[in-house]
This record gives sequence, structure tokens and C-alpha cells, in this order.
Amino acid sequence: MEEEDASELKLGEDFEKAKCLMNSEVAVILERKYEQIQQLSDPASQVSQVFEKSFQYVKHFSRYQNPNAVKQVREVLSQNQLAEFEVCVIGNLCLDTLEEAKALVPSLAKRSKSDEDDADLATIKKFE
Repeated sequence: MEEEDASELKLGEDFEKAKCLMNSEVAVILERKYEQIQQLSDPASQVSQVFEKSFQYVKHFSRYQNPNAVKQVREVLSQNQLAEFEVCVIGNLCLDTLEEAKALVPSLAKRSKSDEDDADLATIKKFE
């Protein structure tokens, strides 16, 4: 069995085929679900405490409030041949510089080479 190591993008069997989502993306999904539940207006269709707490958590830690901004952030970051995990970590943290990104996401250190990456980080900051 291979040892897990995020710096090498070895995240384990559970993440091999999983799609990672940023907190902002989860917030958009849960908000739509919440609205659907509210429209049913059936007392039996109340949201669970776990759903409510999860929804409040991702709303609190979401860097991007507008669903279009969330989509644009993913598009900008996905243009850089980043792994899903890297896209989500960078999107969640909304880092200022490439050096900061490399320090917090060690797998980037081997691949990021240019000032274009700093420009992309600046681009996603404007969506906040």
C-alpha cells in the first residue's frame, strides 16, 4: 500500500476518483437544496441540524458569494493544469502570491514556474 503524501498529490484511495469542491461551490449547492426544501413548505421537509450546520459553515468560510464568481474562479485555476485538490485549496484560501501558495500547497513547488501564476492569483482575488 502506497503512503499518502499531499506534497506529491498522493491523497489515498478515497480521493483517486473524487471531485473536490471549494467551500464556495458547496455553499452554492447547499443553498439551492435549502431553497428547494423551503419551497416544499411541508413541515416534514425541514432541514436537519447537520445540514443546517454544514450550510452555515461553508457560507462562513466561502470566499466568493456570487455563483458566477465561484464558476469563474474554478475556470481561472483550472487553466493551469492543477489537480482538483490544488484548485480547491487555492480557491478556499485565496492566496496572495505564488510563494504563499507554494508554502501552503507543496505540490505546486515542482510545477509553478512563472509570473502568470501570480497574475492568476490576483485575478481570483477580484472575485471576492
